[in-house]
Amino acid sequence: MAPDSTPAKRLRLAAVVTAFKKIYHPEEVLDRFFEGYGWQGVFHHPAMDVVSMYIDQKGDGDMWQDRVYRFAPLKVYDTIEGAVTLGTGKLAVDGILAVGEHGEYALAENGIMKHPHWEFFDAVTKVFRASGRSVPYFNDKELSWNWEWCKAMVATAKELNFPFQGGSSLAVTWRVPSVEFPLGAVCKEALSIGYGGMTSYDFHALETLQCMVERRQGGESGVEWVQAYQGDAFWRAYEGGQFPLELVKAALCRSSVVFSARDGFNQVMPTVAEMKLLAKAPLAYQYQHRDGLRSTMLLLDGVVRDFTFAAHIEGQSKIFSTQMYLPMPDGRTTLASFFSGLIHNAEEMFRTGKAQYPIERTLMTSGLLIFGVNSARAGGVRLPTPELAAVQYQPNPESTFMRS
Repeated sequence: MAPDSTPAKRLRLAAVVTAFKKIYHPEEVLDRFFEGYGWQGVFHHPAMDVVSMYIDQKGDGDMWQDRVYRFAPLKVYDTIEGAVTLGTGKLAVDGILAVGEHGEYALAENGIMKHPHWEFFDAVTKVFRASGRSVPYFNDKELSWNWEWCKAMVATAKELNFPFQGGSSLAVTWRVPSVEFPLGAVCKEALSIGYGGMTSYDFHALETLQCMVERRQGGESGVEWVQAYQGDAFWRAYEGGQFPLELVKAALCRSSVVFSARDGFNQVMPTVAEMKLLAKAPLAYQYQHRDGLRSTMLLLDGVVRDFTFAAHIEGQSKIFSTQMYLPMPDGRTTLASFFSGLIHNAEEMFRTGKAQYPIERTLMTSGLLIFGVNSARAGGVRLPTPELAAVQYQPNPESTFMRS
């Protein structure tokens, strides 16, 4: 019998997004499905199509009209239900792309913007229930600003038995050097350094940590407490040895951009006095895992312009360290290439029907963000986190970050 030459059916995806403007996350995510993207030395076109969109906020500077014109039969619907049912009243797509970043939303009491990740998820899963079936769901970045909703999202995905994947580019971008945290390694102290501000880039620095330390012996055991440090309290803790200074130096040595307060072309290790001049709003979250691992996240905006990781690993004479490489385009006239790792992993989930890494990682980093911000807003008190102590999981043994 001759082999079947019928082309494989192309998967159909529905996109549920906040807003579609230049450099917003929806553009970074969806344009890779519309236009393709570079992957392992070739230009790759996903074998699937975004056929519908729901856009929560429309206004000046929108780009979705151009995409509808160029990528017919793409259609924009007025409701999330319409987008995922294609107006039929029943689930009519093979996957969901939910991008709840950017847009203008109110702030929660602790200062985190109320991006509608939960509202998107809730509306989509109501269609799943009504239709009697579910499809893979990709959630860009954190799960929600509300911890109860974070938990509910993961619980619902398990109840309805659909692949659920979240997070940001940090865990899956290139690394310099291109190394993986050894699976099953014994680690008692780990640290990440990043830039940016609280309630935004702290999520990225937390994910930098979590995608590494989840691979330690026993997997993730849960987190017992979280404590934030800001301003003068940050520098008192830094100078008092509260943060592991050997790991700080190792992480800074992996940075491509370390700003200096002195003249000269050569990179130098900044002194504390110089960092105080450069970092106007330093932030740290320190937290204790149930198995004894102590993790520390530092945001040193003004000192660095990238994200790095360092850890003491038992049996290794040198500190393990690397940089999560995020080559930002000059002037942002083009797409950020580091998003390709995130989209490739989402595409693989849609193609295979299997999450490429555990959603519990995103649950943990979402919770660490929430409780870290809560500690900061409460003046830097140490907050017990029985909620995070219950987040225990095993990593995917296979590495999912980008390689040259």
